[in-house]
Amino acid sequence: MSATTISVAAPADFHVHLRQGSFSELVTSHVRLGGFSLAYVMPNLQPPIVNTEEALLYKAQLQAIDPTIEYLMTLYLSPDLTPDEIRKAKQSGIVGVKSYPRGVTTNSEGGIESYEVYYPIFEAMEEQDMVLNLHGEVPSDPTSNTCVLNAEATFLPHLVKLHKRFPKLRIVLEHATTRAAVECVKSLGSTVACTITAHHLDLVVDDWAGQSWNFCKPVAKFPDDRQALREVIKEGHPRFFFGSDSAPHPPDRKSVSSPKQACAAGVYTSPILLPLVATLLESFGALDKLEHFVSGFGRAFYGRPAADERVTLRKTLHKFVEDSWALGDATVVPFWAGKQIGWEIVSE
Repeated sequence: MSATTISVAAPADFHVHLRQGSFSELVTSHVRLGGFSLAYVMPNLQPPIVNTEEALLYKAQLQAIDPTIEYLMTLYLSPDLTPDEIRKAKQSGIVGVKSYPRGVTTNSEGGIESYEVYYPIFEAMEEQDMVLNLHGEVPSDPTSNTCVLNAEATFLPHLVKLHKRFPKLRIVLEHATTRAAVECVKSLGSTVACTITAHHLDLVVDDWAGQSWNFCKPVAKFPDDRQALREVIKEGHPRFFFGSDSAPHPPDRKSVSSPKQACAAGVYTSPILLPLVATLLESFGALDKLEHFVSGFGRAFYGRPAADERVTLRKTLHKFVEDSWALGDATVVPFWAGKQIGWEIVSE
C-alpha cells in the first residue's frame, strides 16, 4: 500500500438489490464494475422469493448475466415459510432469511407484523446455522409518535428480544443509520452483527429532504448518527461490516413524484462502490480500515473463505461519476452522479 494505490482482498457486498428482468441485466453487471466479487442478494422482488426453488431459479438467472460473481441467496420471511423449507434451503446453499416489517420499504407489502409467530422458523434457522437479516424499522404510526426518523430506534428492543430468545442465531441488523443502533449491536453477543452502507456514511437529513435521488429507507438521520457510523468503522469493530443496500430504480420513479405517488426509496451505488467507499473512508481518516470493512469482517461473520483475488485502487484527481448507465430500454442514475470521486479501480 502507498499513498496513491491500495490493494484490497476481493470485496464482498453483504446487502444488494439486483432486481429482475431487463433491469437486472443492467444492474447485475455493475457488481463487478464496482469492484466486488460477492453479492448477498435481497429477496424483495415482485413477487418475493419465498422458497428454495424460487431462490435457486433467481440465482441461475443472475449467474447467466455474470457468472464471475459469488451470489449468496436469501428467502423472504413470510407466513408460507416453514421449518422444513428452512432445512431444505440450507441443504441447497441458501444462506439467510430477510425480514421486512410490513410496508416500510420497497416491495415490503407482504412483510411481517409480529415476530412471535415465526419462532419455529427462527428455531430451525438456529439449528441449521442460517442468518436472519433484519430491516430494523417499525412502520410509521401517529398513535405511537413513530415516523421515519425514529423508526429504527423504536425497532431495537425487538432485536434485543430476538437475540435473548435465540442466542445462537446469527442476526444482522441491516443498514444501520443511528448511534442508538450502533450502541445496541455493540452491547449484544457475538452472533449479532450490523451492516453499514456507503450512502449513510455521507448523507444526513438535509441531504434527502427535498432531494429525491438521496431518499432511501431507512432515511439518513442526524450528523451525530452519521458520526457514530464513522466512529465504529474507525474503531475496526469486527461485527460492523459493509452492505451497500444499493437499490436501483428507473429514473422516472426517483425523479418524479405527485400528490398520489411518492418517489421510490433507494440509492444506487453498485457501479462506483469500491471507489466510493474508499473516498468516504479517506474523508474521515479510516482508509486503513477499508479491507476489513469491505471484505474481512463480513466474510468472517458469514463463514465465507478469504478470497485470493485482490482489487487495486488508484488515487485520482480527474474521475467523475457517470450521469447514468443504460442497457436497452433500462436506465439507472447512480449516487453522486456527475460528482468527483477520489479513487478508481485499476484495470487488470
